[in-house]
Amino acid sequence: MEPHTEATLVPPLAAVPLPRDPTGPALTPPAGHATSTSDRGAFCLAVCTCGWRGPARRSRDLARKDATGHTSE
Repeated sequence: MEPHTEATLVPPLAAVPLPRDPTGPALTPPAGHATSTSDRGAFCLAVCTCGWRGPARRSRDLARKDATGHTSE
């Protein structure tokens, strides 16, 4: 058996953020709250533009209720 000599480059993971320059400009969160739901396998969770995330739920309806509760706070 011959060893594998040619490797295919794999692009970096898009889900892993690159380290930020601490001397660079600070990121400002968007004004207001805009919520949506995100599916993660069998679970659904509510997310907001302010960085808030609700608990993982199996019911999309419960995730939507979590988002509504967050925006009404």
